[in-house]
Amino acid sequence: MRLNKFLAQYTNLSRRSADTAVSDGRVEINNTLAKLGDMVIDSDVVTLDNSVITPSGNILTLIMNKPIGYVCSREGQGSKTVYELLPGRFSHLNCVGRLDKDSSGLLMFTNDGELANQLTHPRYQKQKKYIVNLNNALEPIHQQMISDHGINLIDGNSKLMLTKIDSDAKIWEVTMTEGRNRQIRRTFSALGYRVTSLHRTDFGPYNLDSLKLGDYKHI
Repeated sequence: MRLNKFLAQYTNLSRRSADTAVSDGRVEINNTLAKLGDMVIDSDVVTLDNSVITPSGNILTLIMNKPIGYVCSREGQGSKTVYELLPGRFSHLNCVGRLDKDSSGLLMFTNDGELANQLTHPRYQKQKKYIVNLNNALEPIHQQMISDHGINLIDGNSKLMLTKIDSDAKIWEVTMTEGRNRQIRRTFSALGYRVTSLHRTDFGPYNLDSLKLGDYKHI
């Protein structure tokens, strides 16, 4: 198998990013610095940034309905991690489209680097949908500001598509194609609102359907 394909299949790198990693000297095959175009066989030991890459044998992707209170990392540093909700045989999968500890909903795990790249790279503009509860009713002028012009945050403008779900204007469906850290929470906070719950229902072509909180499924 060509090296860049191997890296894309068993890490969260795309093939292009894999080639860059090789060019930057981050990849070794059998303790020898790898070169662009190298081939990999089953007996080879491949490392990326000095970490051994263990092939899983098959491309595997899971969807989880993440509960609140879990962090999206392998090392929780005192917090529960989403990997505790999966059998140990899935510990090699990379978490894609992270949610913060206080958020719930659709989370993906995969060893398919190409899929991970397509879901997360800004140029692909993958749509994500969330159900957001606010502490107070959203004023019409603030809805218009968020939807039409966006809110200026420290890391750039944040423009969200909003659809009202309840008559009290506290529950909204938020649609976005970006994915900056805590972007939805920061957008509402900039206008004086607090997000009391945030639940992702859709990520690109994938959705939770009837998946129960804390459960996962293969796709």
